[in-house]
Amino acid sequence: MKKTFVLALLLMGISIFAKAQYAEYFTSATMRLDYNHVGNSNEEHFAFDQMVNDGDWAGSKTVLIDDLKLGKYFFEIKDIKTDKLLYSRGFSSIYGEWETTPEADTEWGSFHESIRFPWPKTEVKVILSKRNIKNGFDPVWTYKVNPQHYRAFTSPVKNYYNTLDLVVNGKPENQVDIVVLGEGYAKKDMAKFRKDAQRFADVLLNTEPYASFKDKFSIRAVETPSPDSGVNHPHQDIHTRSALSVTYGAFDSERYALGFDNKTIRNAAAAVPYEFTAILMNDSIYGGGGIYNLYITAAVDNAFQEYLFVHEFGHHFADLADEYYTSATAYEMDAKHLEPWELNVTANADPETIKWKDIVTENTPIPTPWEKEKYDKHSIATQKKRVEMRKAKVDEKVMEDFFIKKRTWDDELLSNMKYSDKVGAFEGAQYKSKGLYRSAANCIMFTRHDKFCPACQRAIKLIIDQNTK
Repeated sequence: MKKTFVLALLLMGISIFAKAQYAEYFTSATMRLDYNHVGNSNEEHFAFDQMVNDGDWAGSKTVLIDDLKLGKYFFEIKDIKTDKLLYSRGFSSIYGEWETTPEADTEWGSFHESIRFPWPKTEVKVILSKRNIKNGFDPVWTYKVNPQHYRAFTSPVKNYYNTLDLVVNGKPENQVDIVVLGEGYAKKDMAKFRKDAQRFADVLLNTEPYASFKDKFSIRAVETPSPDSGVNHPHQDIHTRSALSVTYGAFDSERYALGFDNKTIRNAAAAVPYEFTAILMNDSIYGGGGIYNLYITAAVDNAFQEYLFVHEFGHHFADLADEYYTSATAYEMDAKHLEPWELNVTANADPETIKWKDIVTENTPIPTPWEKEKYDKHSIATQKKRVEMRKAKVDEKVMEDFFIKKRTWDDELLSNMKYSDKVGAFEGAQYKSKGLYRSAANCIMFTRHDKFCPACQRAIKLIIDQNTK
């Protein structure tokens, strides 16, 4: 009892000190620094756009320094006079994915981006860094932030949208705050959007480990009506203009859906306190996307909607890597198996140093045997059949039935192996059949499963802590 009391006092003291430091350097507002990110596969450049008051600061006022250092990019806010580190966060971006596509080898790309941090009281410098081949970070852009700059829009954000509290459990600074935006919902669809948004909140907070920490989450919805119902599908010659300009076919991948109108998305999200963003697409075609500390997109009217919500949110929230490897992707992945920065995959199969060593099940061999040959044979055949069905333009319901059978087959195989319920190192992950490993036989990030593996769960818990302490 005495030790617990002393620990509580120590933690309280740390919290008070951290909040005092916040108050010394920052106001209660959020600064959104907008910039343009331009380049190709060989070089990249940055150009300042504007600074915007994005509303009250919703993030933690005690955990200001990001020790996890996830994401392809990382930014730091430093005091101009003392060079003291005041705030930092990791993130990924659309540009960071685009530069790995074949298009970036022959063309230049330009993407509007934002980073958000507490509004500084005085001048600070932003140092934006990019992950290097050794998993460190190299500075790629430095910018001096003057809060009195003529392009610093200090007027508080105005809420022109209808908003809805789905789940609110406390003050934003002590909560994980999620904003849900609607895409492809016409005014007549707003009742459906509210229902879909509530379903997203319920599904997420009933999935572990979110379920065990549901009192640490607040989820709010913003109604963003579109002129028409539905989302743009260029590969199917369906062209629709919607409120946030989200489109399927990103990077010429038919089911990958992204929104490139960053300002519009950010302005809509700022109608409520937020750190994380979910864009629900009023569409029945399976598709979506998730980028760390940017947003997710997910179609709401298909057989796998619940899986899709949670899978894509795993990318966005905790920078979880895809654990599958038999599906085609739009990215050109490095052939070298460097140690991934993501916390749920590894290139290290040494049982003494593997990144999740502390949760490996006792007496489980590393690498861990599993029915890989059987799984690969079936998955490759499935992918071949999928391509044929897509070319034949079969009905979406037929495609859903096809993948429901695939999910049943996967679950049956992966749940009935010797090490099915063990934590180990199962070869095959992050688009690579050989040399990369995942912690469990099955996971939401591997197949259309309904549970996260232990490594994913631990990563999610770390992000929850970072945003609620």
